[in-house]
Amino acid sequence: MRRCFDVVVAAAFLIAAAPVFAAIAAVLRNRQGPPVIFRQLRLGRGGQPFELWKFRTMTDAQSTEGELLPDAERLTPLGRWLRSTSLDELPELWNVLRGDMNLVGPRPLPVAYRDRFTLTEARRFEVYPGLTGWAQINGRNAVNWDDRLTMDVWYVDNRSPWLDLWILLRTAGVVLHRQGVSAEGTATMHELRPPKSESPGAR
Repeated sequence: MRRCFDVVVAAAFLIAAAPVFAAIAAVLRNRQGPPVIFRQLRLGRGGQPFELWKFRTMTDAQSTEGELLPDAERLTPLGRWLRSTSLDELPELWNVLRGDMNLVGPRPLPVAYRDRFTLTEARRFEVYPGLTGWAQINGRNAVNWDDRLTMDVWYVDNRSPWLDLWILLRTAGVVLHRQGVSAEGTATMHELRPPKSESPGAR
């Protein structure tokens, strides 16, 4: 039933938002050039990687050593606006249709973070990642990693259709008020560091 709900809602949004998709893609292509879609491997259910789709909000600018510049220097004005309105995440509805994600669940994290979770934190991978989640309506990127991962596990233990519906409704308000778009002191989100101490086998 949950999967059917996700597919119907995602399909309806994709159809209804088609003009918005086209407009954003056209502006991105005109101002930043191709590609307009950013694709990155993220951790899905069971820690298995999948290709996440988002509108591209950053350039590929590099330092003289050939390394990518910090997010704040690569984030374009248009990209900053797309992130603040969460419009950059609209293509993830395609990931929902494909079965990579649910509408609600822990946010999918980069594969580079695979070995940075304790055994308890890794329980977030017992469910599919989501377009929005419990942590996203309780601080979003402004929440530190410890609290965010704790909230992800809380969701796994307490998920239900009614909780999912509540999260979806609350998400609308968070997005409209542009709350928690970035962590303090950074243009996006601080990198997740490996746990300082772990019990044997925690990775």
